[in-house]
Amino acid sequence: MLAVLHETFPSHTFLMNGLIQGVKGFLSFLSAPLIGALSDAWGRKYFLLLTVFFTCVPIPLMRISPWWYFAMISVCGIFSVTFSVIFAYVADVTEEHKRTTAYGLVSATFAASLVTSPALGAYLSASYGDSLVVLVATLVAVVDIFFILLAVPESLPEKIRPTSWGSSISWEQADPFASLKKVRKDPTVLPICITVLFSYLPEAGQYSSFFLYLRQVIGFGSASIAAFIAVVGILSIIAQTLFLSILMRTIGNKNTVLLGLGFQIFQLAWYGFGSQSWMMWAAGAVAAMSSITFPAISALVSRNAEADQQGVVQGIITGVRGLCNGLGPALYGLIFFVFHVEFNEFLPDNTSETATQQNPSNKRAIVPGPAFLIGACIVLLAFLVALFIPENKASSTKKHSNSISSSQSNNLDQSNEEDIEPLLQDSTV
Repeated sequence: MLAVLHETFPSHTFLMNGLIQGVKGFLSFLSAPLIGALSDAWGRKYFLLLTVFFTCVPIPLMRISPWWYFAMISVCGIFSVTFSVIFAYVADVTEEHKRTTAYGLVSATFAASLVTSPALGAYLSASYGDSLVVLVATLVAVVDIFFILLAVPESLPEKIRPTSWGSSISWEQADPFASLKKVRKDPTVLPICITVLFSYLPEAGQYSSFFLYLRQVIGFGSASIAAFIAVVGILSIIAQTLFLSILMRTIGNKNTVLLGLGFQIFQLAWYGFGSQSWMMWAAGAVAAMSSITFPAISALVSRNAEADQQGVVQGIITGVRGLCNGLGPALYGLIFFVFHVEFNEFLPDNTSETATQQNPSNKRAIVPGPAFLIGACIVLLAFLVALFIPENKASSTKKHSNSISSSQSNNLDQSNEEDIEPLLQDSTV
């Protein structure tokens, strides 16, 4: 994507990348509660199909018209909330005590795609050109869409879905700013959202710049970067499938989140101070363990939400992540600019670890990666906020919902009721 950006905007490549990601992230933040609320009422399958379709539709435009590609990828941010629908789908079809393992499997399959696709794309590009890469990606997207259409069943029970379209959706429920007001009043979702904001903001910034950093500051070549992605991806799969389930059973949901945040702090600090390639490899192993954080958070949210609120609550979490996807790259770009760490992505790949180690400017830098160190401080704030997440909220939520049901047995319309905890306890009698 950056190569196409450079061809289209040679003088403002990273500025335009930040602008596109910012627009896409903000639109995801606005649309995520709406799509989540609609999937709670009308079912998951067709919204999963919709989000996957609009996520993939810009791919062929990359070679047809770069201008249309970047315009479409920005606008399609409205539908780039696939994870919220997927996690709500998982909550529909799994029992509560099995959701963490299921969320780990979903995240692990995403990590598996990060292992295979860069290596495959690099091989096809080097052997046959970029056009074949775009063609293969388009065919995979088409297969994915048809698989959802033909093989994925609806997960939302028929009794939960309304008899008529629009009967269960209010614009207040779909409004992201109204959702934020409800989040502010909820003692469980509020710290979870703040934790996601402070933990994913550095992660999104890291994704936008880390491999340029490895190439030009640490001295990794293209082969080393591909191997790094593969190793960290494989370790992430192991962490999210094997270790995640073990940790959830032994130390609990909240402590697993705290442990994942601790690994993330350690990883970012190591990236910030590390100046040798072996340090990056060691920190990458720690980064793999930090990947348990988001599936653990998603399981925590799911456990504390009612069956008809899974989509909207997961949508809020996904919306916060979408906002971070826009703000994170801008934040890291600003920090690297302030500390005079410049990236020249489109220079020939002739850097080496020996040349980097012989560069005196790198030797003088006490903190080679200042953005990563500041990111570690931001994640530390997420860790402190996560300490205040209630440990066992599900039982109190159900108790409160039952008291509402008994007090409102003669009145089926709850729209005029004042919810004490508006997100997790807004259930239909």
